[in-house]
Amino acid sequence: MRAYDLILKKRNGHELSKEEIDFLISNYVENKIPDYQMAALSMAIFFRGLNKEETLNLTLAMMESGDTVSLKEIPGVKVDKHSTGGVGDTTTLVLAPLVAAAGVPVAKMSGRGLGHTGGTLDKFESIPDFSTDLTIDEMISAVKNTGVAVVGQTGNLVPADKKLYALRDVTATVDSLPLIASSIMSKKLAAGADALVLDVKTGDGAFLKDLDMAIELAKNMVEIGEGAGRETVAVITDMDQPLGKAVGNALEIEEAILTLRGEGPADLEELCLELGGQMLYLADAVETVEAGKETLKRLIKDGAGLEKFKELIVVQKGNPSVVDDLSLLPKASNLISVKTTKRGYIHKIQAEAIGLAATKLGAGRETKESIIDMAVGIMLEKKVGDLVNVGDEVAIIHTNEVADSSKVKEAIDFILEAYEIKEDAIIQPKLIKGIVDKTGVKIY
Repeated sequence: MRAYDLILKKRNGHELSKEEIDFLISNYVENKIPDYQMAALSMAIFFRGLNKEETLNLTLAMMESGDTVSLKEIPGVKVDKHSTGGVGDTTTLVLAPLVAAAGVPVAKMSGRGLGHTGGTLDKFESIPDFSTDLTIDEMISAVKNTGVAVVGQTGNLVPADKKLYALRDVTATVDSLPLIASSIMSKKLAAGADALVLDVKTGDGAFLKDLDMAIELAKNMVEIGEGAGRETVAVITDMDQPLGKAVGNALEIEEAILTLRGEGPADLEELCLELGGQMLYLADAVETVEAGKETLKRLIKDGAGLEKFKELIVVQKGNPSVVDDLSLLPKASNLISVKTTKRGYIHKIQAEAIGLAATKLGAGRETKESIIDMAVGIMLEKKVGDLVNVGDEVAIIHTNEVADSSKVKEAIDFILEAYEIKEDAIIQPKLIKGIVDKTGVKIY
């Protein structure tokens, strides 16, 4: 078997067998196939695509290219949640303890932020002394003791994806749906969960800005999950404006705590209830998704979710006092009001621009080596559908820069340009756009 022949086969539109895909991935990881040949294969896949079976086989080959995590020591059905990335996406901070409080174990591996989307690990690390550097054994022990842990990816998980993604990033082959789906799902399957709930974002602040593309990606990932023996559901959600009000690490921790108190933004709570309801349903903890939502509402109301958040902080060596005293979180030295120069209704808030503004302030990484300022970020005081007058405050910048610094001025420009204000009123857009599961696609 030669890589050349398989590249030619795919270039000509033919199906690759499981054995051929296994050969390509294993030899690429072992450096027996050079980057230039894998780049050629990626471009052939970009134009010719992969069918359902090929996509599943590619995912499994990548998953098996390194270590895999076994969560069998943890009793119960383990359900993982994955988001394709957005701005102000605070859901894991709320969901992990809330679902655990319902008796469903959550052993979550998360990532760091790069560019305009924030990273869950960075957000948790804004809690004083909180550690995300648990080993797999420590994570399993934490989940057995408290029901929940959120850690960084450790060990040699899915090395094929690391190599292949870096190559795709510089060869204009990132936006191939089969390659995106296999990249995401290989990591999720390797992390050991029994079932998966996927939050597939669509809109301005999402990787996939087109709804039809988001639906196709969701279908691909559900097919992979089901093909790998993991029950999988995808929830398609709106990212034409940031989720919630907070964009920034400590600010999002504060917003998560407020949400667990029942005092958070309505859209963030709605999404957490939907994703959490799906997680409880897949874990066989409830008979319907709606019953799962009701369970989670009760756990917010009676404070059990908040108590589980404290337990999560303790087991990961953080200071649980932040839950009762938000002033213990990192705080910016300056708060700067951003006021609109227009009158009308907010039709859209370009989420990517808000994310970039927060990154300019230091809340995110422009490169992998960037150092994050945990205290800084943006609070959105007006959202889509709101009526604003000239001079109304639409956002508050939290910064450690002086008000007339170039970074602050640039952030203000980004924020004001992000707000699309028109004369006519607008109906609040749907946050949950649809559900994709093994039975098909339901668009709302």
